[in-house]
Amino acid sequence: MQRRYITVDVFTDRAFGGNQLAVVLDAGWLSTQQMQAIATEFNYSETTFVLPPRDKANDAEVRIFTPVLEIAFAGHPNVGTAFVLASLAKEPKPRLLFEEKAGLVPVEIVREQGRVVRTELTAPQPLARYAPLSPAEAASCISLGADDIKTDNHAAHVVTVGNAFLVLELHSREALKRARPDAAAYGKILPRDGARSVWFYTRDVPAAEAPCERQARMFMRGASGLTEDPATGSATVAAAALFADLDPRRDGELRLTAGQGFDMGRPSILQTRVRKQDGKIVSTHVGGSCVQMMEGTLRLDGEG
Repeated sequence: MQRRYITVDVFTDRAFGGNQLAVVLDAGWLSTQQMQAIATEFNYSETTFVLPPRDKANDAEVRIFTPVLEIAFAGHPNVGTAFVLASLAKEPKPRLLFEEKAGLVPVEIVREQGRVVRTELTAPQPLARYAPLSPAEAASCISLGADDIKTDNHAAHVVTVGNAFLVLELHSREALKRARPDAAAYGKILPRDGARSVWFYTRDVPAAEAPCERQARMFMRGASGLTEDPATGSATVAAAALFADLDPRRDGELRLTAGQGFDMGRPSILQTRVRKQDGKIVSTHVGGSCVQMMEGTLRLDGEG
C-alpha cells in the first residue's frame, strides 16, 4: 500500500524559506518503528503522520517525529499539517483539532479568496518555568561567553507550553550571529527539565529585518549530531508566554513577531499572541504562512 506525502515550507510566504516539513497522510497502518524510519529518511527537523482521530469529535491524531525520536508537541509541524489538511479539505473548516501526546491542539485556519494563507495553533499546556541556569552554563552551549548573555529581563532557564526548551537572551545581534553549538558543553548541560534544545534570541534587531521584534536561533540534536532549526514554533510560543508572564499588564492581548533562520538562508516569520486576564495567561498562540513544495507517494519494503 502506498502512502501519500506532501512537503511544505512553514512560517514563510515564499519557496525555499521557513522550516521544511513532510506530512504523511493516511498513516494509520504504520507502526511506530516505520514512522521513525520514514522521519529519519526525510531528515527534516520534523515529519508528521496523520491518523484517524481516537475521538470522532476531533479532526485527526497527529504524531510528530524528529530524525531521532518522537516528540509530544511542536509548532511548525502543527502549522504545516493544518495547512495541508485544510488545503485538501472538500468542506472548509475555520478550525482543526488535533490529538497529540501533549494534549489537544486547536489550529485556526485563515483563508483569503477561498485559499488557505495562514494557520495558527493554540499551545496545549500552560506555561511552566524551571530553575535558572547561570549565564556561563547557558553561554557554553552556544560557544559564547557569560558576558554575551543578557539577564535584565529574565534568567536563562527551561520553559514549556508543551515542548521544553532552554531559552536565553543575548545582548546583541552580532552575538546571535556568532553563536555555534558546542557539543561537549551541550551534552553536559542538556537534557535538563525535559529540554533537549536551546532557543536563544536578541531584541537588538536592525531595521532591515523588520517586522521582526526579536531575532532568534535554535540548536537541536539531529540524526548526525547538533543541527540548527530555521523556525521553531513551540519554542517561540513558549518564549512569548514567558514574556507575557513577565509583562506588568494584567489584561489584553500581547502580540510579537519573531524572526528565525535568517542566518542560515531560510528566513522565517513567526507571529505570536498571548491573552491575559486578571494577570494570568489564558492562552498562547503562534502562526504563520506556508508554501506547498512537493507531493508524492512512498512504499515500504515488503508491502504489495
